[in-house]
Amino acid sequence: MKNILRISLFFLAVVLLSCQANVIKKVELEEMTPPVSDDSMQPYLSVHGSELLMSWTEQENDSVFALCFSRFNNDKWSEKTVIKQGENWFVNWADFPSIYGNNKNLISYYLKKSDAETYAYDIFLRQSTDSGKHWDIENKLHSDTTKTEHGFVSMTPSHTDSFFITWLDGRNTKSTGHDHGHGGGGGAMQIRVAEVMSDGNIKNEFELDSRTCDCCQTSTSLTDDGPIVVWRDRSDQEIRDIYYSKFKDGSWSKSKPVFQDNWKINGCPVNGPKVAVTGNSVAAAWFTAAENIPKVKLSFSKDAGSNFMDPIEINQEKAIGRVDLLMLDQETALISWMESSEDRALLKIAKVGIDGNIEKIFTAAEIAASRSTGFPQMELVDGQIYMAWNGLENDKIKVKVFSLSLEALN
Repeated sequence: MKNILRISLFFLAVVLLSCQANVIKKVELEEMTPPVSDDSMQPYLSVHGSELLMSWTEQENDSVFALCFSRFNNDKWSEKTVIKQGENWFVNWADFPSIYGNNKNLISYYLKKSDAETYAYDIFLRQSTDSGKHWDIENKLHSDTTKTEHGFVSMTPSHTDSFFITWLDGRNTKSTGHDHGHGGGGGAMQIRVAEVMSDGNIKNEFELDSRTCDCCQTSTSLTDDGPIVVWRDRSDQEIRDIYYSKFKDGSWSKSKPVFQDNWKINGCPVNGPKVAVTGNSVAAAWFTAAENIPKVKLSFSKDAGSNFMDPIEINQEKAIGRVDLLMLDQETALISWMESSEDRALLKIAKVGIDGNIEKIFTAAEIAASRSTGFPQMELVDGQIYMAWNGLENDKIKVKVFSLSLEALN
């Protein structure tokens, strides 16, 4: 009788936990007023010390764009700074600039067309050595001169004053075009990585994977051992699962899957993964539609990415993806993603424990499911969550930024 009682109580606890994970609550975001124009887009958030950095793109006229940034500190935004202004840029909903800081060094980049072909563009780095007052250093990131695609950049500060940068590189696709869901021939896209010094010098360029998905974002972060990179691989059989490599003891590890979803798809889903790190605790999040079932998944590693645990399924309704990810501590991640519900698209967030427990799922906002929304961004500074995405005002895209106390998710 006691054994039966124990078993019954155990299953009751499991049911209660499962029900708890299904609790969906609405949180109220507080809208902020960053110094953006009415024709602004592509926000990207990062943390630099106690400051929140945001870069974005502004369209000044039919042919001229500007890459801008501002910092949020002591409850106010700094004046807008133009990092670079120019013509013939490649401006795209899924392939967008970012910004990071390391001591007094700041780094960002823009994408510039190299040919009349749609997907022929180069990556140009912009760097500041005086906390963003002047942006005097500019270099092309990649070493090749092919008129092909170079983009989907991710960056992380190193343990010194440099930056690790990774990107998708089309040097082997030649001029015949490639996937992008449009068909085409040529070779495959690859993913490369390099270290960029504070003086602009680019060192140790290295190929991580010779065959990757064409237009899914990459992601990188820094463990105690060194940087880790995640991306969407592409097998000869068109299996497009999430792979990773880590840098340790002076070399990059052989790429291997975070998890084998075995998602076979003939075109790029334009839905990249995210990786986040605290010490040697690593979390990776991604979208998959293996077996035609859209899902958002999250997997943890306790050993700086040497091994990943079985993934946790996050979404409850039809997942759209476009994930972002933070580590709150060594055993808890904060994930955001988009999913569709009836005729709406919802931006959701949740705290997820390394034990697989999803305490609550929160609806942060109802937003457009179209490409115009872009990829919602998320950061955490001093107990405040900041979120940004492309909003729509009077039929024009404008960057929207919101804040939310982390305590509101308890």
